[in-house]
Amino acid sequence: MKVLIVEDESLAAEKLAKMLKQYDDKIEVLDNLTSIKETVDWLASNPAPDLMMLDIRIDDGLSFEIFHQSQVECPVIFTTAYDQYAIRAFKVHSIDYLLKPIQYEKLAFSLDKLKNLKATYKSSSPGIDLDRLMDALQEKQNQYKSRFLVKAGNKIRTVKTTDIAYIYTDRKLNLLVTTAGDKYPLDQSLDELVQVLDPEVFFRANRQLILHIDAVSEIHPYFKGRVKLELKPALDTEIIISSEKTPSFKSWLDR
Repeated sequence: MKVLIVEDESLAAEKLAKMLKQYDDKIEVLDNLTSIKETVDWLASNPAPDLMMLDIRIDDGLSFEIFHQSQVECPVIFTTAYDQYAIRAFKVHSIDYLLKPIQYEKLAFSLDKLKNLKATYKSSSPGIDLDRLMDALQEKQNQYKSRFLVKAGNKIRTVKTTDIAYIYTDRKLNLLVTTAGDKYPLDQSLDELVQVLDPEVFFRANRQLILHIDAVSEIHPYFKGRVKLELKPALDTEIIISSEKTPSFKSWLDR
């Protein structure tokens, strides 16, 4: 992935570049620009990057002006110390909005979000149609399930997703567990379920488990950058988040 950084503080730009490399050492930082004029000129004379990391307040004004002077053909993640610009940032189709000082876990979550968006909508054109990309995200959000039909003995009942604590696999059987501790078998695989559950509140912890955000009662540091979880209601098995997933898991919790 090729990333353009627009940031007028050199130390902040260097730190951001290091975090991008930490996320994926194949990321190429194309340039670090410090003004609206530089950015407009750069975009006019270079192919669109895969992503632009854009500080909102830079040397010669607010970077929103770039969108008036240029056709921005790439996703944007805004960075700033001023949260009053959040709504305006999303009006120009940003993928995310990160407050300074930027934490690696939050950056990783934003990059994961971009990766998932690109998987949702793959454009056949050389550039990225941001309007259609964001429409695809909105359409996907509207498709998240609000309840499940489950078998309870000889009866069928509904369980709201807000009442789900977690869904896990036990000896090839997928079980939905409610906050009250009730268990119901599900026919769908976890791969299918994770596609219809809102990622704002559900997280795929591993191959056997999908968590609701309120089911996490305690987090303990574990070996080699992993974390160990305790759930409510308790699950009679050890729940470990891998070192690869730990940054995005922490960012998911810390929203």
